[in-house]
Amino acid sequence: MYLSPLRGTVEVGYASVLKPTQGFTKLWPTLLFLFCIVMSFLMLARAAREIPIGTAYAVWAGIGTAGTALVGILVYKEPATALRMICLATLIASIIGLRLATPT
Repeated sequence: MYLSPLRGTVEVGYASVLKPTQGFTKLWPTLLFLFCIVMSFLMLARAAREIPIGTAYAVWAGIGTAGTALVGILVYKEPATALRMICLATLIASIIGLRLATPT
């Protein structure tokens, strides 16, 4: 399966670096964004060759959502309310469950 930690990193990377691009006016954050988004989509396409597209996309989007929310909390000092953390835990559990429930 091609849903490696690197794939998760680039998925979270492109979403997390959006803020520092300042509307794509800052060169280095914009280049990092472009690198991460291209790599992420290439890895999604690779994963879709091995597992159903519904699972591949749901896991891809879920990792990006959960990871970016965590980066927002840890890096951008967004609130880490109890409800938010419960929802993130539920999302992560759902991602794992969906992947485990999908035959390869």
